[in-house]
Amino acid sequence: MVFSSTIFLIYFLPIVLVINVILPKYLKNYWLLVASLIFYSWGEPSFFFVLITCSVINFFAVQKMNLLADLKRKVLFSSLIIFNLAFLVYFKYSNFFIESINEGLAFLGNDLIKWNHVILPIGISFFTFQSLTYIIDVYRKDTQPQVYVHNYILYSFLFPHLIAGPIVKYNFVSDQINNRDETAFKFIAGFVRFSIGLGKKVLIANVIGEYSRQLLYESNSVELTSGTVWLGMLAYTFQIYFDFSGYSDMAIGLGKMLGFHFPENFDRPYTSSSISEFWRKWHITLGDFMKNYLYIPLGGNKVSNWKIYRNLLIVFFLSGLWHGDNWTFIAWGLFHGFWLIIDRLFLLKILNKIKFLAIPFTFLVVLNGWVLFQAPTIESALEQYKIMWQFDHLSLPLIQNQTYFNLHILFAFAICLLGLVPLIRRFSNTFITEQQKPIYLISTSLIGGIIFILSMAEVIAGNFNPFIYFKF
Repeated sequence: MVFSSTIFLIYFLPIVLVINVILPKYLKNYWLLVASLIFYSWGEPSFFFVLITCSVINFFAVQKMNLLADLKRKVLFSSLIIFNLAFLVYFKYSNFFIESINEGLAFLGNDLIKWNHVILPIGISFFTFQSLTYIIDVYRKDTQPQVYVHNYILYSFLFPHLIAGPIVKYNFVSDQINNRDETAFKFIAGFVRFSIGLGKKVLIANVIGEYSRQLLYESNSVELTSGTVWLGMLAYTFQIYFDFSGYSDMAIGLGKMLGFHFPENFDRPYTSSSISEFWRKWHITLGDFMKNYLYIPLGGNKVSNWKIYRNLLIVFFLSGLWHGDNWTFIAWGLFHGFWLIIDRLFLLKILNKIKFLAIPFTFLVVLNGWVLFQAPTIESALEQYKIMWQFDHLSLPLIQNQTYFNLHILFAFAICLLGLVPLIRRFSNTFITEQQKPIYLISTSLIGGIIFILSMAEVIAGNFNPFIYFKF
């Protein structure tokens, strides 16, 4: 079940919200736990009890760890980290490792390893990373362990952030689990944020996503030329942003409607003036995880330059691998690690001197990185690079004997470009006074309602509704 599906929008969400409103405070956590377990089991019944078991083990093991000291504490902590990483590696990377070994064996002419493909549980990367933040933060004594097992399982399975983030650290929401403030103002602000995210997903990302797929991969209907690949990659660049940031907006909005405050995950990353800035604005919660639980423990910036560069490559190698079990994701991670090193060596100084070129240059680098991210193989990515940079044929052919653009596609691209300009402040209650609240509630409700209705119409009528980060 995904947020942009009819089953979620028409049935699941209204039922959850209505019952959550009428229940007394002491029953709300139990209800959200039941709803979250139904949400996950609806889409992934095969692994429901596997993840529940993992959560229960983590809960009781962390409670035990918190009572230990010195060596025993470290041993249990290390065991928990290994257990959770092994859990992730087995389900997400077993197929990749075996297939890579078999490719090597086939090249050498040896027998292949027989292997039954492992099915990937939905949202396992986000589930595991959130479990790790809980274990590490309790070990570091940055937070106290959860007292009740049902509350910890609620944190692990809470449906707004369960499938695709943002990655919510336990100490960020620990107080909210037991004591959160639910108001009409927050509910409406959450609804508007959810509606904006839904609109970004189904009115923009889906439209240009289908367009990108036609351009890049429907070889029977379109000839790949430099112009075609550039336009297809521009569409994909916007698709992945509006797809993932839209889903994050929906998650944050859902959390707000239920009384939770989740961290932001995007901050207009395509307006960045360097790759370093891009990674402070793109998938912020993943960057925060990598920084605090990997980069800083490796030494961070408090080591020699060559070790800093080594640390960056390690972090972005693992960041690429986190995104998927394919060499293209690893190449994408190393691509960004390389540009971060170039930033530190000399590029930031150059970009600071030619600021009017900094944003377009960074956008061009990011777009070329997405070539690796979206390609099924390294070979196909290299072929796309070859076609892009030959500039041999920039004309735009017809798709399926239709005009190359239609009004919906032009509208989606116009919104994409407008989204790069900070014209409209994000809906927030930060600067809203008590006197302004009634006007704010009415105006934003109307805006949110219109976007929601248009998005619902598209969900019901449309048949192209992928979600790029769903598999992560």
